[in-house]
Amino acid sequence: MPKAYALSALAVKNATKTGRLADGGGLYLSTTNGGKRWVFIFRWLGKRCEMGLGSAATISLSDARKLASSAREQVALGCNPIDFRNAAAREATRPVPKVSTFSEFAEAYIASVEGGWRNSKHREQWRNSLRDHAAALKDMPIADVDTDSILGVLQPIWLTKPETAGRIRGRIEKVLSAAKARGLRPLDAANPAQWRGHLDVLMPKRPTLSRGHHAAIPYVDLPKVYERLQDRPAMAARALSFLILCASRTGEVTGARWSEVDGDVWIVPADRMKAGKPHTVTLSRSAIEILAGLDKGRDTDFIFHGGASTAPLSNMAMSMLMRRMGLENVTVHGFRSSFKDWSLDQTEYPDELSEEALAHIVGSKVRRAYRRGEALERRRRLMNDWASFVSP
Repeated sequence: MPKAYALSALAVKNATKTGRLADGGGLYLSTTNGGKRWVFIFRWLGKRCEMGLGSAATISLSDARKLASSAREQVALGCNPIDFRNAAAREATRPVPKVSTFSEFAEAYIASVEGGWRNSKHREQWRNSLRDHAAALKDMPIADVDTDSILGVLQPIWLTKPETAGRIRGRIEKVLSAAKARGLRPLDAANPAQWRGHLDVLMPKRPTLSRGHHAAIPYVDLPKVYERLQDRPAMAARALSFLILCASRTGEVTGARWSEVDGDVWIVPADRMKAGKPHTVTLSRSAIEILAGLDKGRDTDFIFHGGASTAPLSNMAMSMLMRRMGLENVTVHGFRSSFKDWSLDQTEYPDELSEEALAHIVGSKVRRAYRRGEALERRRRLMNDWASFVSP
């Protein structure tokens, strides 16, 4: 949501000059020959896109803001809001299947959307995970699935299999949302599988980091932390912002040199990598913007230099910055875990893709050599989606 809206109802009413008036957060009032309409402008895969939201004569400023907010959420979740709206319109025209149970509708839903999934393994995972872990919902009427039944599915695996539980919850939420859109659940009812503001206050808090020992900020809180970083001019704030966007380790960032960056690719040499092998980082648009705001090669090749411009930033600089911000119970390294949890819970990217972005060893030597070329473009999309979530 924008920090402050620019338009008022009176300004919308009095707008007559041809052009656009910005309200904030990508929402604009477009006036042409006396006609007024709302548009949402966003960037998708590096291109500027415009989405019409309707006439200002029939859609109020308040409603336009709600539509723009929904579109921003779609972008943050890695979905083109125009494509999402078109898909929803097509879905609405399809005959409503005569189903009554959760499993019947879940199968009908998967069949209706799986054509857009490139990975056949992903299709199997959807079906198998609901079959194995949501069996208690199988014969339940789709309209009767409630919070208690969702808790019954999640609680047995919430602490022991947190990644699996997160995925199951997200898939159930989508199935129930689709059922609501098809009129099979009450339109005024909340989704019982919704996390924020619902299950998050009912489920026990999981360990902050299920892998390793680095305390991490829950990814849902990360956008606020990132926003606070943007208000700090220190070089450590720029380095920490870059580290978050790239899901990198401290030493990889503090030692980063301009000579390692080529366009939207940053190649970290083997001597700064934990595995002792060079690592290619696909830079998001936000990461590139950070680099663009720094002095390139004025006195040193180090991107993030310390007090002496010819020396790299101290390894402790980002940790000390976090302490000054009151973030004493988390670690810099923990942002990598935040990225991993977000990828597992909020996206449909395969697990191995986020593992590669983290420079973790995935698969056999032959498979890794093959995937270096295969996954680069998909990793670009992954990191841009991550940046959109962190800095909407």
